[in-house]
Amino acid sequence: MKSPNSPLGTFSPLYNHQNSHLSQPKATHLSSTAAAMPPQPLPVASRRRRFRPLRFLALTLLSLIILVGLIILIFYLIVRPSTISYYVDDAHIRNYNLSSSGELTASFDLSLLADNRNHHVSIYYDSLVVAIWYADQMLAFRELPPFHQPKRNTTRLVLSAAAMATPLLGSVADVLKHDRSAGQVALEVRARAKIRFKVGVAKTKHYVMRVYCAPVVVRFSPAAGMFQRAYCDVDV
Repeated sequence: MKSPNSPLGTFSPLYNHQNSHLSQPKATHLSSTAAAMPPQPLPVASRRRRFRPLRFLALTLLSLIILVGLIILIFYLIVRPSTISYYVDDAHIRNYNLSSSGELTASFDLSLLADNRNHHVSIYYDSLVVAIWYADQMLAFRELPPFHQPKRNTTRLVLSAAAMATPLLGSVADVLKHDRSAGQVALEVRARAKIRFKVGVAKTKHYVMRVYCAPVVVRFSPAAGMFQRAYCDVDV
């Protein structure tokens, strides 16, 4: 439509309004909508694939634990290990002398019984040290050579431990003089051994065995009476 005041005429305002409306961009509305959308979770199949290695590892560890437990149970039912027993079967004191300065010279003769009651287990003694203690002081010790103890066997260990001018504490010397006057003394026998067990053809690692025997009442005169066997505590 032409304006009556212009020779060239002008476009109608209605046309300009429609053209302005069509030229507005619509991408702004779409991009803001996409930014507001939350991240989509992983598919169920992907999560299952992620947890498969962990499940396999857990099942493998559980199977190993059950297998080891069954092996230990079968071993125990077949072998049925018993504890090792120790006794002091006899003891004597020879060449006793306690000097005025508190130095002790004496020989302690012992007879130990090591009882292995196991039906399927033998014992290798790679080292064994036996010591004589009195009033928390060691008087003498003796190291025995290595030996093998068969299954269902009682081994007698005969030894002599010597105290060669061993200096005693003042209080220990006084108590020992009193016991000497009474005719008997209560000693402690301690032993420490490094052992291995053998089952069939298999040998175990080294274990430390500790033996503690007390009181071991020893008379200075053998004719004073019979020796009373002393039982020992054994810890492996």
